[in-house]
Amino acid sequence: MSPTRRPDAARFACVGVGVGPANLSLASLLHGRQDFPNLFLEQREKFGWHDGQLLHDASLQVSMLKDLVTLADPTNPFSFLSYLHSRGRMYHFINAQFEAVPRKEYRNYLEWACGRNENLAFGESVLSIGFDGDFIVETTRRLVIAANVVVGVGMRPWVPLHVAGSLGPSQFHAAEYLRHLDRLPGARVVVVGGGQSGAEIVLDLINRRDADLPRQVSWLSRRPNYFPIDDSPFTNDYFTPPFSDFFARLDEVTRKDFNGRHVLASDGASESTLRQIYQRLYRGRFIDRDQVDVALLPGREVSEVARTDSGWRLSMMNRYLGAPEQVEGDVVIWATGFRRPELTFLAPIADRLERVGDEFRVDRDFAVAWDGPTDRSLFLQNATRQQRGLADPNLSLLAWRSKRIADRMLGRPGDEPVESFVDWSGETGGQGADR
Repeated sequence: MSPTRRPDAARFACVGVGVGPANLSLASLLHGRQDFPNLFLEQREKFGWHDGQLLHDASLQVSMLKDLVTLADPTNPFSFLSYLHSRGRMYHFINAQFEAVPRKEYRNYLEWACGRNENLAFGESVLSIGFDGDFIVETTRRLVIAANVVVGVGMRPWVPLHVAGSLGPSQFHAAEYLRHLDRLPGARVVVVGGGQSGAEIVLDLINRRDADLPRQVSWLSRRPNYFPIDDSPFTNDYFTPPFSDFFARLDEVTRKDFNGRHVLASDGASESTLRQIYQRLYRGRFIDRDQVDVALLPGREVSEVARTDSGWRLSMMNRYLGAPEQVEGDVVIWATGFRRPELTFLAPIADRLERVGDEFRVDRDFAVAWDGPTDRSLFLQNATRQQRGLADPNLSLLAWRSKRIADRMLGRPGDEPVESFVDWSGETGGQGADR
């Protein structure tokens, strides 16, 4: 049922749904504009970002310059450098010579940005969004009017359907890892998933102190091996604005094929993490001769999980041999990634929004194509991987995408980055722009 306008409802030029990194980036770029009132709503009571899996040594897989604002506005006071400066730790950070930003530090930076922005409202869920010439946004606390809405609700932990009904303290998603550490000492632990989350958890498990070590760690992956993320310069061109625009112009079949073939550009494990795991295995087997038993099992696809008297039994197919296998554990950790949630609050206007595949169709400014007026737009953040490529759910294009959305809402021309060195489209005649 569509919400009904109320005469006392507050009016905003922009209402954001969700306060993760994507919408926090946009909120930071819009902050301080008295001529453009904006409000960003978050159902959680306080800010959080992967809090259940922020392991001690985990680092970002992107440059520190790919923060909320820098690549769109280097002078913006919500930059990562501004955060370091405000905390009096600029020289300390430089002297620490981190190869990459510690993930806990980045999480604290995001929380700092939230604390400086009065246009964010936590503990307020959006129930429905209707339209009567303006967007009518109904929340658990109030009803507000918006000229534009920006949806940036992020991703949710995903596990296979045959597992979802049996999650609990001894079988859980990697996003809950730190909340179940008491289950690990002396246990047989099975980790499913060969990406960065799985690698970080395996490294943490085998690096624990003697009393906290599990008895056995089994690491399963559907992939043929434990592959590193491709962080080379030309692959990183996939995470630039010019390539995002080029990718959007490709046909649907080509885009799907590209994302499948190049998944390791965004979804592999850091080479440094894999190296640490291998070195720890070397020390454990040949030097320290410790008691943790590690089984590395790539090329395995889990088909069934059954409870046993002592824990869990996973049935799987060895994809190399085409033969069934089983592994047992006391604890099962699913490092199987995240998926977009259903945007049920859009139900009142869903039949007016165009779709492509299982996504809403967006234009170059990430506005959903629909039958409404051109001066009223619903934008999507982090929800168009099929249309915009591997970079869409990544941190790399946060600031650029937010600026595109802001420029559209503000009716101002955008300044685009210099063309890529790579002539993806054939339109430049092989001559890179220089401006």
